[in-house]
Amino acid sequence: MSRSALVGNVTAMLEDAGFVVSDRCAIRPKSFDVAARRGENLLLVKILGNIDAFNEETGHEMRRLGTYLQATPLVIGLRSRDEDLKPDVTYFRHGVPVLSPDTAYNLFIEDVPPLIYAAPGGLYVNIDGDLLADEREGHELSLGQLASQLGVSRRTVSKYEDGMNASVEIAMALEELFDASLTSPVDVLEGADEVHEIESTPDDPDADPTDEQVVAVLTRAGYRVHPTVRSPFKAVSEDEGDSGVVLTGHSEFTEAAEKRARIMSSIGRVTRTQSVYVVDRAKQESVDGTALVEREELEELRDADDLRAVIRERAEREEAV
Repeated sequence: MSRSALVGNVTAMLEDAGFVVSDRCAIRPKSFDVAARRGENLLLVKILGNIDAFNEETGHEMRRLGTYLQATPLVIGLRSRDEDLKPDVTYFRHGVPVLSPDTAYNLFIEDVPPLIYAAPGGLYVNIDGDLLADEREGHELSLGQLASQLGVSRRTVSKYEDGMNASVEIAMALEELFDASLTSPVDVLEGADEVHEIESTPDDPDADPTDEQVVAVLTRAGYRVHPTVRSPFKAVSEDEGDSGVVLTGHSEFTEAAEKRARIMSSIGRVTRTQSVYVVDRAKQESVDGTALVEREELEELRDADDLRAVIRERAEREEAV
């Protein structure tokens, strides 16, 4: 299957599941392909045939964007190396959850989350430690007796009851022994923190030297600016007054810039953010809801309220046309 067809299939699946999906980020470089929202659940989705193409730089960017946009970064892919991804298993690459299309379908369409996750050494599941302890005590088994039946140490059983996850084989043996479900699903939408310990949000990259003037103006206006390196926008700018987030870009106003502005608008509608594109000279006020602001005009804006007012007025005027 071509990557274009795969992106189309995944997008259609998300829409069938009730997500509002942005236009595809058909530009390079890009850290994600589409943004998708269903209620309060916001996804930034990268779609790949082979997930080995998902590198650390892209993973770090997606995790940063997930933090700034309150979104779940997610990779949906077909295979790793020469092996298809297993169904109903959550994988991880550079701190980002990875699902096969079938697993994503089960999660988003059938509302059946994956129970298994891949980690170094094999496949594992979440064990409900309190429930395990209750079952063991209800069957009048000591830690040592249960350990002997499982072929593990007493200390290992104690760790299971304290919350340590178990291999699929151990989980199956426990459920067969007690005739009870002892596992809990992997909460992909919460980043699967309960099964995958990751470092804190990676540090922002340095701003491109050509972006420094715009960053300085936005910072002076009261925004906390987070530069990006692999996104259709140059930065995510957070109002220090916590009044909203603005996707920001800047360049000469070319055909490519107009394309980026349209993608920013589509992403903004899904992520519930505003977008602004700074240009040297503009022949129009906005592009599909992304406000165009000339560099000299930006210099004159005093604070975040002024910038928000410009963005709102230009978007509203475009909608009225």
